Order: sequence, then C-alpha cells, then structure tokens
Amino acid sequence: SIKAIESSSKEEDTLWLTYWVLFGTFSIAEAFSDVFLFWFPCFYGGKCLFLLWCMAPVPWNGSQVLYQSIIRPCFLKHRRAMDGILGTLGTR
Repeated sequence: SIKAIESSSKEEDTLWLTYWVLFGTFSIAEAFSDVFLFWFPCFYGGKCLFLLWCMAPVPWNGSQVLYQSIIRPCFLKHRRAMDGILGTLGTR
C-alpha cells in the first residue's frame, strides 16, 4: 500500500484502495459470521484462497469484481443516508 501511495500511477492506488475497501467489508462480515463458519472444513484454506484472489494482479481479481458488482451499487444506493449520518456525527 505504501508503494501504491508513493507511485505516480493513480491506477495502482485505485487497485489497492479497492482491495482495502473489500478487505474491510470482508473483515466486518467475518466478525459476525466467524462463530459459525470456522466449523466448516477447509474454512481457513478457502479464506486464504479468497484473499489471494482479491490481491491477484489480474484484471478479473476478486476485489475489482466484488467491488463493482456488490459494494459500489450498495454504496451508491445509500450514499445520502451515509453522508447524513457522518455529518451528524461530525457535528457532535
């Protein structure tokens, strides 16, 4: 991430920021579901493969695919409500 920030290429910055948004979303979801999911065989192996797919330096990597198809539409749908909540929190 530091190399992406220090690079002159904006494309690389966007790639890593997209990964970190997906990783944060995944971490929040995992915090609630980990109690049930760790019972599944190979859960941690699958989680590792999933995160490798999200970091893969290919055009169809997981972070781009999942961000464009799930996270971005959800964010755009609820953008105004989120801005309102953040504005209220900022004034407190």
